[in-house]
Amino acid sequence: MAWGKAKPQAPPSTLSQIIPLIITFIILGALAWVGYQIYVSVVKIQAQASKKMGDKHVVFTKDGVRVGVKHVENEDYVDKTQSWVVKAWNLGSGAKEETAKGKKK
Repeated sequence: MAWGKAKPQAPPSTLSQIIPLIITFIILGALAWVGYQIYVSVVKIQAQASKKMGDKHVVFTKDGVRVGVKHVENEDYVDKTQSWVVKAWNLGSGAKEETAKGKKK
């Protein structure tokens, strides 16, 4: 039975054994690079959003979100109020002066 004997096959070469390992490392490296790029993008977006919200007096803390009120100094508030009062006073006293001048003539 000459046809029943199998020829012994040559052992696989080291290169053919290493190729699947190299392909696995390439795929894992590509996935790691994509994951790192996503991480860097998320960190940049988060920092930019935090900065813009901070400019609007909204601060993110571990406890939640803290919203600040825009600071208005007392001096500015008094100046604006006094300017309206002075304008009203001048407009009101100007009418009285004109009628008083008209009566004197």
